[in-house]
Amino acid sequence: MLRDQPNTGAAITHRLSLVKHVRMNLQHHFLIAMPSLQDPFFKRSVVYVCEHNEEGAMGLIINKPMENLTVEGILKKLKIAEDNRDPAINLDKPVFSGGPLAEDRGFILHSAQRTFTSSIRVSDNTVITTSRDVLEAIGTASQPDHVLVALGYCAWEKDQLENELMENAWLTTPANSNILFQTPIAERWREAARSMGIDIHNMASDAGHA
Repeated sequence: MLRDQPNTGAAITHRLSLVKHVRMNLQHHFLIAMPSLQDPFFKRSVVYVCEHNEEGAMGLIINKPMENLTVEGILKKLKIAEDNRDPAINLDKPVFSGGPLAEDRGFILHSAQRTFTSSIRVSDNTVITTSRDVLEAIGTASQPDHVLVALGYCAWEKDQLENELMENAWLTTPANSNILFQTPIAERWREAARSMGIDIHNMASDAGHA
């Protein structure tokens, strides 16, 4: 989500009208920030799109870990009981800054072995949950195989994301679970682009979008 810019000309209106005719559903896709995108929050970011429809889009940044905040720390802050914890499960994992909106609100992306009270299936293999019961499962035998915890989210109003795509702010590619959950955080921007056959570091700032 870029900072809003005024729609000042017929050219932008024309571009948006073209996008409407070829609108893609980018749910379960990655948005990969182009090198030219210098917004401090989104520079070199990879966003996992959880929802995309005619009214807008919502997603989570998956490569911006928060400083000094781990999954174990979140569980302690919420006073979630440790009774059923499996000591073999590593909870010393970072919590991610999911976006600039509602930064005190938690979102958990996880694999789809099970769902919880407030779960929405994003794809066959990926679920987003916002209810406490998923946190209670983390670190126990009931935990899904893969979990990513984020605070805050990104959102785009109607046609805003489409406008940014036309302005070459983002590359887009179908998401894959390996990059989402397992690729080292510092490598996710590069590896998401590499999954498209692109060396992001060598791209010119005015390169076309995919």
